[in-house]
Amino acid sequence: MQIPAERLDQIAHRFAELEARMASGTLEGDEFVQASRDYAELEPVAKVAAEVKAAREEIASLEDMLADPEMKAMAEEELAELQKRLPAAERQLAIAMLPRDSADNKPAMLEIRAGTGGDEAALFAGDLFRMYERYAAEMGWKVEPVSMNASEVGGFKEIVASVTGPNVFAKLKFESGVHRVQRVPETESGGRIHTSAATVAVLPEPDEVDVQLDPTELKIDTYRASGAGGQHVNTTDSAIRITHLPTGTVVTCQDGRSQHKNKEKAMQVLRTRLYDAQREATQGAEAEARKAMVGSGDRSERIRTYNYPQGRVTDHRIGLTLQKLPQIIAGPGLAELVEALIAEDEAKRLAAMND
Repeated sequence: MQIPAERLDQIAHRFAELEARMASGTLEGDEFVQASRDYAELEPVAKVAAEVKAAREEIASLEDMLADPEMKAMAEEELAELQKRLPAAERQLAIAMLPRDSADNKPAMLEIRAGTGGDEAALFAGDLFRMYERYAAEMGWKVEPVSMNASEVGGFKEIVASVTGPNVFAKLKFESGVHRVQRVPETESGGRIHTSAATVAVLPEPDEVDVQLDPTELKIDTYRASGAGGQHVNTTDSAIRITHLPTGTVVTCQDGRSQHKNKEKAMQVLRTRLYDAQREATQGAEAEARKAMVGSGDRSERIRTYNYPQGRVTDHRIGLTLQKLPQIIAGPGLAELVEALIAEDEAKRLAAMND
């Protein structure tokens, strides 16, 4: 896909304008924040556009040099090299120019729930959470549990965590769906392989300005959190339940001992759920087109299988199988799957633009 020369000039002109505005020192408040966002978004596009423009100009110059017998051999060699490199740069630019999801640079709420499989499903939910936690550490992100319901045997029946850092949602959004595990549970004496599942949902976290909450539309209840016994029993009414009356959305948080902290976290989860519902509604018209993409967002879809006896992980959406289960479940190996999913989504969106 070749980008017209006029478009390259427009990108360079817009970027120069933004640079000048940022350097002027006259921007304040919301105006400065918006200009900073625009600059950060356009900078990688402008950089690749400049490389493409320079390569095209150099090719034109070398083609002129072919007419000079003394320069021909050198020009041919350089020209061949540049002509090999240019298509990759053109493709990189086309990808950089693809419409971005406005939520890509937002933090995300990661929700993992044990599905079919009883105790083994809860253990698997715990494994998935630790996988994402370690992957986040590799990426330099911060993971903060918001609420959790631990299983008696270990793992979680449910855990919700906030993940903050650059491009969190862009990297994690394709993780939503049903994750399936095939392995021999530790409690299984006969050595039979069991299949269990856990559901992952990754929702972009909105800024407060994205979702305005009217206090009159909220019903807030406090109650005593249920503990695991012993010293961890919560003896104060610090657990919080918030009901958003217009939508019937209910959020509970009993993770911390502080009522104030639990209310803060519950409000954060509520905003995220409402923002996700808004996004679903606005994207309804594009639903058919999105189904063709990797990230259909269908959280009931089985997306990945972790097969322990064979040491493999298969992502069913892109037909990719990696014989790297230990590295993936340990966290760092997840990067290969994440990048493959992003690349597939970009390829499909590029193809859709060219149709």
